[in-house]
Amino acid sequence: MARWCYRHRLVVLLLWVGTVFGVGFAGSAAGTDYANVFSLPDTDSKRAYDLMDKAFPERAGDVDTVVWKVDEGTVRDASVRSRIEPALERIGRMDGVGEVTGPYGEGGAAGGGAGVSRDGTIAYAQVTFTEQANSVPKALIDDVIETARDAERDGLQVELGGQAITRAQEATQGTSEAVGILAAAVVLFLAFGSLFAMLLPIVVAIAGVGTGMMATALLSHTTNIPDVAPLLGSLIGLGVGIDYALFIVTRHRRGILRGMKPEEAAVAALNTSGRAVLFAGGTVCIALAGMLVMNLRFLDGVVIATSLTVVLSVLAAITLLPALLGLLGPRVLSRRQRRRLAAAGPEPEVTSGLAARWSAYVERRPRSTAVLALIVMVVLAVPVLSIRLGTSDQGNHRDTTTTRQAYDLLAEGFGPGFNGPLQVVVEGTDAKGLVSRIESTPGVAQAAAVPPANGVTVIQVVPTTSPQDERTDRLIDRLRDDVIPASGTEAHVGGVTAVSKDFASVTGDRLPYFIATIIALGFLLLMVAFRSLVVPLTAALMNLVAAAASFGVLVAIFQWGWGTELLGVGKEGPIAAFLPVIMLSLLFGLSMDYQVFLVSRMHEEWVHTKDNARAVRVGLAETSRVINCAALIMICVFSAFVLSGELEAAMAGIGLAAAVALDAFILRTALVPAAMHLLGKANWWLPAGLERRLPHLAVEPKEEPAAVEPATGSEGGGPASVIHGFIRTADGEPVGDADVTLLTRGGRRLDRVTSLADGSYIVAVPGPGTYLLAATSPAYTSRARQVDVGEGPLVYDLELAGVTEGEVDAVDRT
Repeated sequence: MARWCYRHRLVVLLLWVGTVFGVGFAGSAAGTDYANVFSLPDTDSKRAYDLMDKAFPERAGDVDTVVWKVDEGTVRDASVRSRIEPALERIGRMDGVGEVTGPYGEGGAAGGGAGVSRDGTIAYAQVTFTEQANSVPKALIDDVIETARDAERDGLQVELGGQAITRAQEATQGTSEAVGILAAAVVLFLAFGSLFAMLLPIVVAIAGVGTGMMATALLSHTTNIPDVAPLLGSLIGLGVGIDYALFIVTRHRRGILRGMKPEEAAVAALNTSGRAVLFAGGTVCIALAGMLVMNLRFLDGVVIATSLTVVLSVLAAITLLPALLGLLGPRVLSRRQRRRLAAAGPEPEVTSGLAARWSAYVERRPRSTAVLALIVMVVLAVPVLSIRLGTSDQGNHRDTTTTRQAYDLLAEGFGPGFNGPLQVVVEGTDAKGLVSRIESTPGVAQAAAVPPANGVTVIQVVPTTSPQDERTDRLIDRLRDDVIPASGTEAHVGGVTAVSKDFASVTGDRLPYFIATIIALGFLLLMVAFRSLVVPLTAALMNLVAAAASFGVLVAIFQWGWGTELLGVGKEGPIAAFLPVIMLSLLFGLSMDYQVFLVSRMHEEWVHTKDNARAVRVGLAETSRVINCAALIMICVFSAFVLSGELEAAMAGIGLAAAVALDAFILRTALVPAAMHLLGKANWWLPAGLERRLPHLAVEPKEEPAAVEPATGSEGGGPASVIHGFIRTADGEPVGDADVTLLTRGGRRLDRVTSLADGSYIVAVPGPGTYLLAATSPAYTSRARQVDVGEGPLVYDLELAGVTEGEVDAVDRT
């Protein structure tokens, strides 16, 4: 497929352009119909919701609040009413507003009625729209806000709250994505040094994410998808989309630098890294689908949005990317690389610099490295012991927003619990006894029954504490376990606060099973891929450590409030209940990506040399740069979602950025290789009986029988031949026990021998053609040269130099 996409690049490009614009046009025309469905089967709040639906089958539109406060006098003063009442009347006449209920009518302020605080300094009115919040036109919301705020004057503060008002405060769609893409572009340019190579992963990611978001918008009309789902989908899609394209482009560029033609390099890259991308994308989707076992309807829509975006990102990487590579040809390299390639020909990739020095350091001091890394992770994980799950509300918004100020004014005037009342739903019309019991319950500010409807009575209960206070949770438990059973009445506790508590409780109860499922799945996949028990066990433990540390960071910032206002994400509060499930799914998938990329190179070296120390050293040195680059891109993309204006998205962005940073820079770069050095050959142990029974899963293709790559001007074929000669030092001393490998120009191994004591060697050649001849020895740097073999044997000597600081003796054989 890679070769077809490369050769038919215009067709592929047209198909993708048509798909992106077609789905985009359809999504824009249809609009969105997102719905936050928190209903939970077999919970008390769900039973209360069902009874309320029976009593009030025709619910009105979204209800929002206008709140005002005076610095002097009371809200009953004529000077205040003369400004507020006309504004409320204008709002009530707006098209799309059903009614406005204020405190100045009959039974209102004149009689000391509802809607005015006891001290008379704060009052509120309720604005009922004809549509639910997601369907209210933004222009109407802006008009309501502007009209209400125009009533302000010195000494009179007017604020607005509610779901529809919150929509008007949301940051411009695409701001966080644009910032993340810009940051990723900088990292890619520094990594590649080429403008065209930098653009490739970004174009691929935008195509996948753009199509995924528009498709999600269309699907919102057929199934319940929460409004945070497309934001999470774009967050995840951009991260994995850019990373997957990065892996493939890196492999493609490496192939060209080693002498392959651009088409062959693209095919080889897709046949190797492309397979790894398919494996990684499939793993992420499986992990995301694992959320379905939680049996939470809210998460079903998240699974659809995120999985769809990941699938489309993978599809773009394996189809659109080779087409773009075909358009660029050798221009995927920088000008300097192209000039050097034309002048000096292909050269082996010698791993040097910081990555090589760090790899050598970890080999020399594995114990201290492992202990230090583990201490860092444990310290960061300590806050997770106090994690508290819940949901955010307008009280968590930034203190500069009108919704947050309206929330605070209502809490000041009517008590903290006014912002999150409970509904005790009674099956029947006699609820006087229960109302009396509830009123005398500690933690209840007031309780009042609404007139019965369709045989159902609703008791409005205002707690003395805020919706996110732990004492409110204890009040709900007290009502359910003690007060209601003692009254002998069949009743259930509902309302937004109760639903949030039940959602957090159910999530917390089911979370251990979810964690066990994804850890077990990861263990099995890695065991099959690397034929080892220790490698997957180490990966499972590392995933748990990374999850604990990243949640520790999340608790410190968002629950303890260490930096929430500084980051501009609002007030501290509980961690969103759905976030652990989403973060664990993504962390599992991304960790698998990095683990496979790192350990597959180690495993390859182990298969060739059976030297664990060398395998770990070479694997870390050759992969850490790409892993860290990929991680840095994800950190940029995820962190940018702090700008989204959504607290849940900011939590997800910071949490995932912390998880990726800790996983890539501490676990995969330090703790994992240090542990593998300490474990030695045990890393690759697998019982013989299990080895025979396990299926074989190759992340990369098996080496095929040697195929001749004819030299320029050769007609191909010809008899088999040999290359022989000596491996010597610069001083002419023979190098014995050196590994001598013959490879195709694409890097596939054809033959491998060990030099004799006098440095002599001989390797078999399948026929005339151009090959790479490489020699490695622990005490010397690797050396590889391109050789042209004719009809007869070729004599070729190789000279090795001593290993210098910052180099690793390795030749890539992938």
